[in-house]
Amino acid sequence: MRVILAPMEGVVDDHMRDILSAINPFDLVVTEFVRVVNQLLPDKVFYKLCPELLNHGLTPSGTPVRVQLLGQEPEWMAQNAIRAVELGSHGVDANFGCPAKTVNKSKGGAVLLQYPENVHNIVKAMRDAVPSHQPVTAKIRLGYEDKSLFMENALAVYEAGASELAIHARSKTDGYKPPAYWEYITEVRKRLPIPIIANGEIWNAADAQRCMAITGCDSVMIGRGAISLPNLGDTIKTGAVPYTWLQTLSLLMAYTEKELSGRKSDYYPSRIKQWFSYLNRQYPEADALFRELRVYKTTEEIVNVLQQTHQSLS
Repeated sequence: MRVILAPMEGVVDDHMRDILSAINPFDLVVTEFVRVVNQLLPDKVFYKLCPELLNHGLTPSGTPVRVQLLGQEPEWMAQNAIRAVELGSHGVDANFGCPAKTVNKSKGGAVLLQYPENVHNIVKAMRDAVPSHQPVTAKIRLGYEDKSLFMENALAVYEAGASELAIHARSKTDGYKPPAYWEYITEVRKRLPIPIIANGEIWNAADAQRCMAITGCDSVMIGRGAISLPNLGDTIKTGAVPYTWLQTLSLLMAYTEKELSGRKSDYYPSRIKQWFSYLNRQYPEADALFRELRVYKTTEEIVNVLQQTHQSLS
């Protein structure tokens, strides 16, 4: 069984990857996407989004990191794929799943699922360019407005030479609304000889087991679930007990220290409130604390509340 941390734009940044990979036995983590348009990006762009490249492509705890690219031009996707692996990425991933309107309007992400030939050309260009020992992978949804092309897109990725394929079991139109349609992944897994990674609506270990039983996949990718329950990967792989609220609050404090030491403090309030929006699903205490935090706008105010709460529970 493999458990992979999903790429989540604006959520799973290097600090979050560091925090989560330290407490979960992830087999791989995938970065937020690097946006590719019409040029070979300078090295500093890769290092900014994936500072793990300065550590041989590993998180501080040793988990391999794979850079994800998002773009629509095969040639430029290929050139940037080469650069990513040259800099230390453990393979390279192509994003065909992002549902964001701004990305789709610029012909990137899930909008490409309307054109399987384009998907094929992008992946093939990347595969032809990247050394054969380095994985070239892709992440797709089941479609754009509907799921009618799900198999065509999966075949396009496979026939282009991809090493494996991750499938988020919803269309772009479905967004993140439950359910996830795992049975579509089952069909792809039966037809394609490459490894298929199942993604979508995995919130606990039982969900992961059901997903693997339905799809026949031995690999799952977790995103929102991993933010809601920080040690979800460990509960899936080893049967570990889910983190208590105090353990999770301690993680929040560790994350706070990383954020304040590595970035401008004006970035922090929105990021910590965003994490709370996921934690609310798992922890009633998070919902109560968020109601107190949400009125504050400055980093100092939020940190003070977190510190006081943590100290009172420790």
